[in-house]
Amino acid sequence: MQPEHFSACLDMQPDVRDALANNQAVVALESTIICHGMPYPQNVETALQAEKIVRENGAIPATIAVLSGRLKAGLNGDEIDYLGKEGKRVTKASRRDLPFIVSRHEDAATTVAATMIIATMAGIKLFATGGIGGVHRGAEQSMDISADLQELAHSNVAVVCAGVKSILDIGLTLEYLETHGVPVIGYRTDTLPAFYSRSSGFPVDCMLENPGDIARMLRAKWEMGIDGGVVVANPVPTEHALDGGEIDGVIDEALQQMRQSGVTGKDTTPFLLARIAEKTGGRSLAANIELVYNNARLAAKIAVEYSHAGICR
Repeated sequence: MQPEHFSACLDMQPDVRDALANNQAVVALESTIICHGMPYPQNVETALQAEKIVRENGAIPATIAVLSGRLKAGLNGDEIDYLGKEGKRVTKASRRDLPFIVSRHEDAATTVAATMIIATMAGIKLFATGGIGGVHRGAEQSMDISADLQELAHSNVAVVCAGVKSILDIGLTLEYLETHGVPVIGYRTDTLPAFYSRSSGFPVDCMLENPGDIARMLRAKWEMGIDGGVVVANPVPTEHALDGGEIDGVIDEALQQMRQSGVTGKDTTPFLLARIAEKTGGRSLAANIELVYNNARLAAKIAVEYSHAGICR
């Protein structure tokens, strides 16, 4: 049986296809972190370790990208290594970019939004990433709002993340999600994590204590026909968290440098993350890697529970 939004442009790795056909747990992983998140070979090592963690926790990993115009739900080791070596030469693609990439038979690393689109085509319900995009600071003038939020409004995918990237306006991002009916779950936390730090101070909609509770909530939402995604906010492990006050000062300085450099659009996040890594002596990058692993672990556990959860029947 094909997923509702199945595309003839989509290729699935055999283990991903088999798992989905047999109602087994699958977790989507993005490819932007491979091409635009860190240098080679660290990017490839991180991607492969995230896949390993998903497998160790009972699910099948499906790293998502576009290669030669084909949408990929699941990559093999050679394909991950290729993306890692190509790095920033590979286009960073969101929703608006996918038709051009496919029609031109090009390669692309997928953002949160594009990963959600391809995951939906494949029928994958759980997706682990670092942090979601959101409303940028100063958006009242720039109108810079990540496509991730609009995708969350209508794609039936749960995104396990370390909250909203702390370079963004977290309060306005939560307002946007509320307006579009996107639930924000805190995993064992009643406040939204702020990516590098464990709390932003903003409350979540609901705190849930275990993966089974989250899986049953997802089943209830989608079996009732309430379309749209869910944010599952999972704080960075305590031993890898950065102090909120310290990181806020670093971000303010990086934002000033960005404005002076005239960086805009999809280049803002990579620019800011690079400046923050530089100013924290690499501690922010280490935290980023560890929170990705932490999210992959939780997403796999939820996916396993989701594969046999039932609510309305």
